[in-house]
This record gives sequence, C-alpha cells and structure tokens, in this order.
Amino acid sequence: MGYILDYKLMQFLNALSLAPDVNDWLANSFHLRILHVFDHACNLINERREILSIVTPQIGNGPFNLVVKDDVLFSDYLHAQSPISIRANQLYVGDLTINTDSAKLWSPYPNWERLHAKRDVILNQLTSLPITAYQILFPNSLISNLSLALANANLSPSLSAVQKLAGLGQGLTPAGDDFIMGALYAAWIIHPHEVASILAKEIARAAAPLTTSLSAAWLRSAGNGEAGVLWHEFFATLLHMNILRAQAAMDKILAIGETSGADALSGFTDIFSSYAEREIKLCHS
Repeated sequence: MGYILDYKLMQFLNALSLAPDVNDWLANSFHLRILHVFDHACNLINERREILSIVTPQIGNGPFNLVVKDDVLFSDYLHAQSPISIRANQLYVGDLTINTDSAKLWSPYPNWERLHAKRDVILNQLTSLPITAYQILFPNSLISNLSLALANANLSPSLSAVQKLAGLGQGLTPAGDDFIMGALYAAWIIHPHEVASILAKEIARAAAPLTTSLSAAWLRSAGNGEAGVLWHEFFATLLHMNILRAQAAMDKILAIGETSGADALSGFTDIFSSYAEREIKLCHS
C-alpha cells in the first residue's frame, strides 16, 4: 500500500512593518503560545498575557501588529499547539519563519493634539455623515451614563459605567469593550492631552481585567492613545470636509468583525453627541 505524505515545507516570510510594542514583545517574551489562528491573522500571547498579532497586509498596521509582506493563509501553516521560538531578528511559529530585520517601524499614535485643535471641525464632519445608529443590546442608561461622563471628563462616573459595560457581549472582543474603545478615541480628541491621558488610562485599567485577553489588549492600547490604521485613516478624513472620503473610511471600520467596527463607531459618535449637547448648554448658560 502506498502512502501520501501530507506536510508543508517551511515558509519564509519578511515582515513589512511593526509597531514599537512588537519589538518589546519579541525582546522580552519567554513563555509563548498561540491564542488564535485565522486566515489572515495569528494572535500570540506571552507570560504577561500581552498580545502580538501577526497579520497580512489585508489587515494592516495596529498597536501590536507585525505585518508580513506576503498574503499567506495562516490557517494552512499553524494550529493551536504549533511551537514558537524567537532568535535574532527571526520569529519561528510552526512552519513559518518570519524575518523582522527589514521591517519598518509604524507609529500607532494619531496626532491627538492636532485632532483636539480641530475637534469642532470633526464634530461638524460627523454630523454631516449619514451615520446609522447602531443599537447595542445593553441598557440605554449605561451607554448614556458613560457618554455623558466621558464628554464632561468626569472620571468617577465613567469608571462606574465602564465596570458594568466591560466584557458584555459575545466574541473575542465583546460589544461593550468595542464601545468603550471607540469612546476612548473620542475622549482623546475632545479633551486636552493631559486630561484625556488620565481618563483613558484609568478607564482602560479598570476595563481590561474584566474581558478577554485580545479585547484587553485593544483597550490598553486605546488607553495609551494607540489606534489601528483604519482609525488613523478615518481621523485624517475628518479633518477635511470631504464626505465621500470620510464615508469610505468609515465603511472600512464598519466592516471589522461582525459588529466590532459598528460598536466601536457607536462609542465614538455617542461621545461626540454628548460633547455637542454640552457645548450647546454652555453657549446658552
């Protein structure tokens, strides 16, 4: 009887770009395992429960992403028990060898100071966009309490709402966390840097222990003022009165996950709506 050998040759990949936290992760991680494997992404986790996401150009840059040059299908080469090791400028994950020495450093920090200076322009742009109201299946009072508290930079009620919202929902990034992440992006724009930094970091610190490892990584990144490339692109379009470009950038966010992008965008726009109401009250007081 003949046998068919089913094996894959080692695939060598070059990293296209990476975020600064990826370098730190690679230099200071010793007990590693695969957390998730998808077609276009693979999430690794270390002994401190910090995440590194290896992704294809289709997904692109993010606060803890290492983007490989080739559009490889990770599910063809990796599984949950695939071995991982790190050597000088090379990451070995299952049947993949990833060379990182020529990767470009990508900054996950939007220009929050510039965005803050243009916050009223951004508000006008948002009110001009045909944004659908995405209903998250949580009590409206919980959503409105967080939106009002964050818009007014009130930390204590913000933390109270976040502790009830974090981890609510299904999936790797529950809807409640996605809403919080979008809300934090809005807070970075609405408030001066020193105020936003305190709010965002404290909220992320309170929310992260209440949810999944991947969602916690996104929340901590938002708390540090970091965002993925699609949000960078969306913010850039909001600085200019070009509805078509802004709509196209927003549509890319809406396409993230089943509802993750929509939930995050809801958090972002809800905070701006509360900010607009606050400004109207101040004008009439």
